[in-house]
Amino acid sequence: MDRSKAGVAFRPGAKVGLLGGSFDPPHAGHVHLSREALKRFGLDSIVWLVSPGNPLKPKAPASLKARIAAAEAMTDHPRIHVSGIEADIGTRYTAETLTALTSHFSAVRFCWLMGADNLAQFHRWEDWRGIAARVPIGVLARPEVRTVALSSVAARIMRASRVPAAQSHRLAAASAPAWCFVNIPMRKESSTELRAKGAWGASHAAKT
Repeated sequence: MDRSKAGVAFRPGAKVGLLGGSFDPPHAGHVHLSREALKRFGLDSIVWLVSPGNPLKPKAPASLKARIAAAEAMTDHPRIHVSGIEADIGTRYTAETLTALTSHFSAVRFCWLMGADNLAQFHRWEDWRGIAARVPIGVLARPEVRTVALSSVAARIMRASRVPAAQSHRLAAASAPAWCFVNIPMRKESSTELRAKGAWGASHAAKT
């Protein structure tokens, strides 16, 4: 795997949060969540993994090139990086991506990041148990889904490996399985709603 494709974040010894998604389109909520994750989980940096496509969504997203460009324009934080590495290495599922990254960057301490809405459906992800066994997981609150997320199938099964929110800063250094749910100030931006409002426009929405 070409290290340059991963960016400067994947240096040996670094504690790196991975925020995966379609980013279709990226929005201020992604930036807000990332900034909070940096503070709460003891991370050195965060990498947005802009996926070629989401297997759980039937409709293809805007072009990868457009989404990466929009994501790079959305954040100028020195510790938040944007990557299309999943397209480069040919992985489709998060479990595959994490297997590849932890293998090729074995000296990096990775932490998977997700909003509470994703925890609510985590049990539907391909090899979700393998994901939980491979890297710590940081979960950040999202509007109106806290109760649903914390009572979800995955949350119940992983109950014994939950790290208290008061110890969230230790998560990135923890050995998997380990996950932590933290409350953060809420923002209601949604890629789904932005698409519905025509946020991309015809030029950005074009597929390649």
